[in-house]
Amino acid sequence: MAWTFDEKSPIYVQLAKRLKMKIVSGELNPGDQLPTVRDLAEEAGVNPNTMQRAYTELEREGLVFSRRTAGRYVTEDEALLTSVRHELAKEEVKQFLTHMKRIGFSDQAILAEMKEMMKEEER
Repeated sequence: MAWTFDEKSPIYVQLAKRLKMKIVSGELNPGDQLPTVRDLAEEAGVNPNTMQRAYTELEREGLVFSRRTAGRYVTEDEALLTSVRHELAKEEVKQFLTHMKRIGFSDQAILAEMKEMMKEEER
């Protein structure tokens, strides 16, 4: 089944972000081999050139590396993975805060909502 994409940003950027999330979340572990460009392009329903561009972006960021004729692999640099994980978390929190303030929540109300949600998740 093809992946879904929005029209807000280029598809290769969305592909790279989706793969980045899989890497930092641990769904793809350090040292894991990534699917081939053709295989993942077929799964995502995109042109292989678009997938190649996403992989190139991840290589540029240092999240994946190539072994000549052996494919691409997830970096084993734990410090980089931790740094990227924290950067993504910051982006998510900023977006959340922006949305909450846009719908009328004060900082104190946002904290109260978060505490309540965390309590519910613990149950």
